[in-house]
Amino acid sequence: MKILIIGGSGLIGSKLVAILRDRGHVVIAASPSSGVNTLTGEGLSEAMQGVQVVVDVANSPSFEDNAVMHFFETSGRNLLAAETSAGVLHHVALSVVGTERLQSSGYFRAKLVQEKLIMASQIPYTIVRATQFFEFVGAIADSGTEGNSVRLPPAMMQPIVSDDVAAALADVAIEEPLMGTIDLAGPEPIRMDDLVRSYLLAYQDGRQVMTDSQASYFGTEVNDQSLTPGKSPRLGSTRFKDWLNRAIV
Repeated sequence: MKILIIGGSGLIGSKLVAILRDRGHVVIAASPSSGVNTLTGEGLSEAMQGVQVVVDVANSPSFEDNAVMHFFETSGRNLLAAETSAGVLHHVALSVVGTERLQSSGYFRAKLVQEKLIMASQIPYTIVRATQFFEFVGAIADSGTEGNSVRLPPAMMQPIVSDDVAAALADVAIEEPLMGTIDLAGPEPIRMDDLVRSYLLAYQDGRQVMTDSQASYFGTEVNDQSLTPGKSPRLGSTRFKDWLNRAIV
């Protein structure tokens, strides 16, 4: 099978490319650095030649409200138009658990627009909504930092390691299109303040986590339903504690 990975040089994309190549597929890793730019359309038609499956794991370089909306809307339209012309049989997109519940955030508004474009197209699709990655827990800590304190809400999460996300996407890419959405999460639920507290302790970071139910998640209010998967999600196998033990070696 010939598979095109949009965002093929990023955290998820590079892992996905390696997995699919190991499984014997012909894989193209597409990104602006390789001459394929979904925002401008550069190189898209050439990259699509003979491709059966496209997996889009690209992310906006800016999370500013207008910029992120422009990225996902424009890139989405360009990508789907090129796929339609090329006769692509399956479009797989990586999205985020909680997208429809966090519409006060410009980022999540843009992701929902991306999802709706995919659903409205004529291309068979599967949307994989993943929970937050273990690798981004440090960014969560930084977002809530005030001096030597980290102020975070006790909202429930079920984060996942990027390796498990890439493995799940590799499986989805070679399956039949679902024409719907899959939730993907880690094996264990944990509250955000406890997650970050464990992370800082493991790295011997002196900041203290302060639990504050009024604190936000990157500027957005969250509750126990905001960042957790729906019924019957696909689950990764890697526990946060095990990942931490490996990461700090």
